Order: sequence, then C-alpha cells, then structure tokens
Amino acid sequence: MRTAYLGIGSNLGDRQSNILQALQKLRARSRVESVSAYYETPPMGNVAGPKFLNVAAKIHTELDPPALEQFLRDVEIAAGRRRATRLEARSIDIDLLYVDDIVCDFGRFALPHPHLAARSFNLVPLAEIAPDFIDPTIRETVRAMAERCDTRGIVKKERSLHFFANRQEEEPEVKLSIHRVGVSGVKRILRLIVNGREATFNGVFSMVADLAPNKAGVHMSRFSELLEEAMLDVLARTDRPAGIEDIVAQIAREIVDSQKALRAEVRLRAEFGLERWTPVSGKRGEETYTLIGIAHADRSGMRRIVGVEAEGMTACPCAQLMVREHSLRELMEAGFSKADAERALDALPVATHNQRSRGSILLGTAQEREAEIQAEDLVEIVENSMSSETYDLLKRSDEFFIVDKAHRNPKFVEDVVRGILAHALDVYADFPDETFIAASAVNYESIHKHDVFGEAFGTFGELREELASGKYAVGKTDMVSWLEARL
Repeated sequence: MRTAYLGIGSNLGDRQSNILQALQKLRARSRVESVSAYYETPPMGNVAGPKFLNVAAKIHTELDPPALEQFLRDVEIAAGRRRATRLEARSIDIDLLYVDDIVCDFGRFALPHPHLAARSFNLVPLAEIAPDFIDPTIRETVRAMAERCDTRGIVKKERSLHFFANRQEEEPEVKLSIHRVGVSGVKRILRLIVNGREATFNGVFSMVADLAPNKAGVHMSRFSELLEEAMLDVLARTDRPAGIEDIVAQIAREIVDSQKALRAEVRLRAEFGLERWTPVSGKRGEETYTLIGIAHADRSGMRRIVGVEAEGMTACPCAQLMVREHSLRELMEAGFSKADAERALDALPVATHNQRSRGSILLGTAQEREAEIQAEDLVEIVENSMSSETYDLLKRSDEFFIVDKAHRNPKFVEDVVRGILAHALDVYADFPDETFIAASAVNYESIHKHDVFGEAFGTFGELREELASGKYAVGKTDMVSWLEARL
C-alpha cells in the first residue's frame, strides 16, 4: 500500500458537494484516512472564475503513481470535470502532491521556492493534516498563514453558519413525548458487501428518534448530515467490508449522541440483484430483491436486524379443492368409476387461481453470528415457502414448469408465513434461542379486489417451544421489544 497526499479544489457549482462527491469516488480504489478543513482561496494566476474551496486528503492505495494519476483524472471526470482550457474554472480539481516520499506536481512547492505563496491553496490544508511533509524551512511560514487565515486571501471555512435561534430546544406548548419522529424516503446511492461481493444499491433510509416532552422538535437537517458522515466512516474501514447492518448501526448511534435522544431507529431498504437461471431452459438472468437493515440504538447499546423481501407466486388451495370436487362429479357422470376419476385427478394438477406473492424475513441475532446470515440464503428461504419462485425471463418450457409446480404445491398466505419460519429454523438450527425472526407475506389477489396478508414473529426459543408442544405460545416477542432488549 502506498501513502499519497492530494489537494482537492472546486470553484464551480456546489463546491462542498463536488469535493464530497470526489472523496466518495476516491474510495473505489483507495482508503481515505484524513481530510483537512475547508479553505476558501481566490483563483491564483490566470485561472478564471469565482473563489475556490480547497481541502487536503491523505489516502492509501495499491496503485503506482502513473496509475494513481490516471485514476484521479477518471475521478475528476466522474465528478463532473469538463476540460476545455488549462486555466478554466472547474467543478473539481485533484492535485497529486506526494506519493510516499516522492514529490509530485504542485507538491514540489513544499520545498523552498520563491513561488511558495502561489501554491498556498495546497500547502495550507496540507499543513493541517501532514505538517512533517512540508520542508522545515518554510513550515512555520505555512503554519502562520493557516493560523491567520487571511494571507493571500485564504480563509478557513466554518463547517456551517451559526444562528442563535434554536426553536427545537425550546419547550413545546403541549408537553408530551413523541416515540418516533424523523425523516423518511431519504434516497442515496451506496456500495455495500452482499454475499461477499461489493455491489451498488439504490438505498432508501428512514431515521427516527424519540422526543422528550420538554423539547419542541428534533433537528431534521442533522439526519442527512449523519447519514453522509456514517457512510463515509463505514466505507473507509479496512478491518472488514461494509454491510447494510454497519451503515444503519452507525447512523443510529450518531442520532442518539447528536440529538440527545434516549433511543433512535434507522431503517434502510435497498434493491439488489442475484444471478439466477431459469428452471428448464437454463437462461441466465438477474432477479431483483430488496435488502433490509434495521438498527436500534440507545444509551446502553445497539441491536440490529437484517432481512430481505422476495417475490414469487401462490396457487389457492381452497379454489383448487372446489374445482377438484366438481371435476370428480363431472367424471363420474361421464361414466368413470369413482376410483378411476380420483386416480386421474391425482395424476394431473387441478386448476385454481394464482396470486403474485411478496414475502419477507427479518433476522436479529448476536453480533458475532451476523456474518453467517447471507442475503442469498434468506431469498431462498422466502422463495421456497411459496408455491413457486418466479423469473423475469421465461421460455415456454419454463412457463410450463412454474405453473405446473405451483398447482402441485398450493399455498395460503398463512402457509407462506409458516414456511418462512420453519425453513429459517432449519437453516439456522444452531442459532441461539434469543435469535429474533419476523416473517410476513402479502398475496396480490387475482380474483378479488383486495389483497391478503399474514405475519408472525418471535424468538427462536419461543417458536421451538411452540413446535415441540403444539400449543399456542402467548405473548411472543415482537420486533420493537427485541430491539429494545439486550443480549
């Protein structure tokens, strides 16, 4: 791994957003260790446009200097840089200052040089995060420039404007607490590890905290800030890849601290794809599923839940029995014996109406066991609990297979929910009794104008006891109770 120092600047559009976007894209091939504060600088020399916003960043990468230089140019383009002339205004500009102990590009001005001030837009941020990389003969000059924040027009920017008005901290007219208040539908593009592979997701977050009776409100804008910070922190880790549970857990923990909340909950839903082959023709495709992450944090600790949603189909058992009964009478009236008629009906799938079904499973267990829960396994648990799985791409032979399979395997929505629970208890048979599970399914009816829904939940211990005794276990643990408890 090589250590490199970068200077990143922008003087077009939303400058801070441009820099944050560049930092995010740098993480594709490097690990960002530290970033300086923002410094606003007037354009130097003949560069056109408004003032620049500049930062310095320390990264670690496996790329050699030429490959790193090319990668930085690719990041500039991906972040919106359009090159026309060398001295144009630019939405993003990334300078490679050092690679290990090699002085690169504008970094040469860190050595004694008469044009030191002309490159202070890189040196002042660099002095903040790596003072030892600046030649001792000019280090004090650069440090003084940074402290005065006014030499050559360089100004260290506050991270936000400050106002004395803070209505959220005042007392409300009605002094009652609120259990959940926050934001929902926050969309982000993020990269996470699923089944050992990194993938890109379209994620949708909801973030809530409780609200004390003496506070008028929570700071809604802070939720989005925490989301960005948590994503950067989690993605920068090197000890293990980032999972969906890491993102939601980090955000929930930060909400408790920043909002001074007793508890916080964060949920993330993200679409992802799995490679699938059709059952007869063997055509490859990528089916879409939903990954779910939930985290609950309070002052004493954290609990997390992961899960998936998957689609399939069900065939109605009730209508099928009625069709079979009617077909038996018709065959007997046509001269078949009852035994022959029943034998024929046993040999053939009987008609019934079908529904598209959407099922979900949520699992929560001790943190040391979370790595054993794989999204693909959860998808198969849900799909195998339905009458048949479904596919986007189907040839004629595949269509027959699925329809035939579903009609030989009719399911109520209740059967789907019970199947998810039973399959999970088998797949994770060695998980402790304290493990939490929730299963749900909705059938989008084809002959009714309503849909049908079912769900069940509890700990593995509660479900195992109910299976063994056959008696209804009253008061099973729900998700809220499990999240608020401690292992």
